[in-house]
Amino acid sequence: MAEPAEARDPYPSFAWRLGFLYAALFLVVGCSLPYLPIWLHWRDLDADQIAVLLATPLFIRILFTPAISFAADLLGGRRAILIALAWGSLVSFLLLWAADGFWQMLLATALLAINWTTIMPLIETVAVAGIRSGALDYGRVRLWGSLSFIVASLGSGLLIGTLGAETVLPLLLAGTALMVLGAHFLPREFGGRAPLAASGLRRLKLTDAFDLVRAPLFLLFLLAASMVQASHALYYSFGRLHWRAQGIPDGVIGALWSVGVVAEIALFAASGRVIASIATARLLMLAGLAATLRWGLMAVDPPLWATALLQTLHAMSFGAAHLASIHFMTHAVPEDRAATAQGLYAAVVAGLVLGGATVASGPLYRTFAGEVYGAMACLALIGAGCAFLLMQHWRGELVVAVVPQPQSSGSGGKTWPAA
Repeated sequence: MAEPAEARDPYPSFAWRLGFLYAALFLVVGCSLPYLPIWLHWRDLDADQIAVLLATPLFIRILFTPAISFAADLLGGRRAILIALAWGSLVSFLLLWAADGFWQMLLATALLAINWTTIMPLIETVAVAGIRSGALDYGRVRLWGSLSFIVASLGSGLLIGTLGAETVLPLLLAGTALMVLGAHFLPREFGGRAPLAASGLRRLKLTDAFDLVRAPLFLLFLLAASMVQASHALYYSFGRLHWRAQGIPDGVIGALWSVGVVAEIALFAASGRVIASIATARLLMLAGLAATLRWGLMAVDPPLWATALLQTLHAMSFGAAHLASIHFMTHAVPEDRAATAQGLYAAVVAGLVLGGATVASGPLYRTFAGEVYGAMACLALIGAGCAFLLMQHWRGELVVAVVPQPQSSGSGGKTWPAA
């Protein structure tokens, strides 16, 4: 007899709750990424000061995200820490709104970065818990973030164009308030770990996190993912500027960006079939090869119709790489270090390597213009090569061992409080 739906999925609303949280998060990203610099300029900051404020989260992420993520694994209450970080981000945006002058804004930005940069890794950790339980198709939930990004980018642009740059911070505050609400609505069952005694694990130690850092296959994964994602640095930083230099109107440029995000959404919508058909490491390799093709052709300044076609490769160069990364960490990392793995991924891939490539792309673009896409293609090809090596050596096993609960006489082993 067929199992009732409730038995198959004890948390039927989990995907919707997590999808709402992704949507709220990307409302903020979709507004802040293009328009926060405009607000900072409206507040009379010069170009150098704006650059410092925008670069601050990159360095904060490298230092604080792994530490906070490890603390979430150590304490077990990932949902509680996520809620605290969401509230901290809301307060930080309020402080930034009230700040007077560059130094106050820098302090507010640093506080915002400490809170904000770990939110995404913790949300991804909750998503990984859903994948492990069978309650979640990751791509179908994550696509709400991509849809929200498009809505935020277009909608914020219209509002800011009508009401002025002073609208940016109220929009960011509204999005962050929705994110706080979404964090509170996450089910507790997916916001922590199983009780340690029941799971047979002891309390996590710092050396356990270092075991992950020292694991050759995890390092190979980080290198592969870093190279593929860092190959987008020029596109993110100077893509719009280069298209403008080619004489492409702003409206068409916006449409080109939307083509890439829509292609990404289409991939996420089909992610269940993609993951079932293509092994994780192979998918990461294909993402690297797609990025190599994309940036290699972009280096020769293709005509507009070809550029539009190349934008559809964003589904592979970014979307498939991200999807493969999430599923690798789901299957290769023990549950007790899930947040630590996400924190390291964010710090290395989105912080250290992507940040370094972004800094390097400035002087390179000033000298070589669009030809620098050729260098981005080289990064992507290195990433594809590393993913190929990962494909040869990883067969879906954990890359570090699960440490068992030590047993003591008479008690069956010391237990620790549940998360």
